Amino acid sequence: MTEVTNSRRKFLTKGAAAIAGGAAIAAAPTIARAAKPVVLKVQAAWGGGIFLEFAKDYVRRVNEMSGGSLKIDLLGVGAVVKTAEMQTAVHKGVLDGAHLVTAYWYSKSPVASLFGTGPCFGWSANELMGWIQYGGGRELYNELMHERLRLDLVGFFSGPMPAQPLGWFKEEIKDSSQMKGLKYRTVGLAADVLQEMGMSVVQLPGGEIQPAMKSGLIDAAEFNNPTSDKDFGMQDVSKDYHLGSFHQSQECFEIIFNKSLYEKLAKEHQAILEYASEAASSDMAWKAMERYSQDLVKLKNDHGVKVHRTPDSVMKDQLKAWDIVVERISKSDPFFAKVIASQKEWAKRHGAYALNNAPDYRGAYEHYYGKL
Repeated sequence: MTEVTNSRRKFLTKGAAAIAGGAAIAAAPTIARAAKPVVLKVQAAWGGGIFLEFAKDYVRRVNEMSGGSLKIDLLGVGAVVKTAEMQTAVHKGVLDGAHLVTAYWYSKSPVASLFGTGPCFGWSANELMGWIQYGGGRELYNELMHERLRLDLVGFFSGPMPAQPLGWFKEEIKDSSQMKGLKYRTVGLAADVLQEMGMSVVQLPGGEIQPAMKSGLIDAAEFNNPTSDKDFGMQDVSKDYHLGSFHQSQECFEIIFNKSLYEKLAKEHQAILEYASEAASSDMAWKAMERYSQDLVKLKNDHGVKVHRTPDSVMKDQLKAWDIVVERISKSDPFFAKVIASQKEWAKRHGAYALNNAPDYRGAYEHYYGKL
């Protein structure tokens, strides 16, 4: 009996110790760390400013969420290839990924512009992303990438951008007729639209906009927002800044990776690359609220910039021009027409809810702060 009792005690003591040890292990973080992290070389289309900051914000999320097992090495603009060649470089595996906008590969297909610089159907960039995520846009994007263009790419959308200002002019624009004949910088389908309005359009990368306007190569220009525009020094070549426009009223960033490489990654790494784009998307929208409004105040108070609301006549003519451009391209490109139809159907249904549900925010603002 004594021997049996002692054996039983030893068993219970060792069992309790094992259970306690197991509980301690279970309570500790269980992050699997690879002996050597997977490193992805990703080039950004941005040489500096807040857009490069947004790209870094995404990269930081990926690196931190992976616990060190996945690392993005972010390269600046032109580090490996020119911006116009980035998509091809990722397709061929020269780069593992890229942070850009779809307008930068618009020359390969006008449909690209519909995922960032397309017509406004009464929606914002955040609603464009709603269509992409849940309204059939992602499937059409994949069809464009994989079936139409035969590109070895996988992509995610991130960061809904506020409607882009009409931009910087040498004098205040009070009527649409003043736009005719002006040499103007923009990109994507917006170039077709403004040409339809009688402007002469030049497509330039961001860093060349201010010098081009300073030298007289262009008469007017837009890039994206008050922060980027201030960083480019647009306030030094113009004092008339026009907010509000339909030329690029809904756009977001595109983050692409080589598809063959992506599919070889661990499932958790694939998930991190995708879900970090969603997390960064929310953060970018919030950060833009803070920074863009701050820098608009600085442009006015510190640099004497006169901020104007773009006249209704300009925006009405933009919508008419969009109708002409969309009809023209749709007749020659059935897939373009297919994407437009999907967008219009979704925007019509969602807009009937969103626009009727939204209170008069301007009225509330002016109730507290006076007329804008």
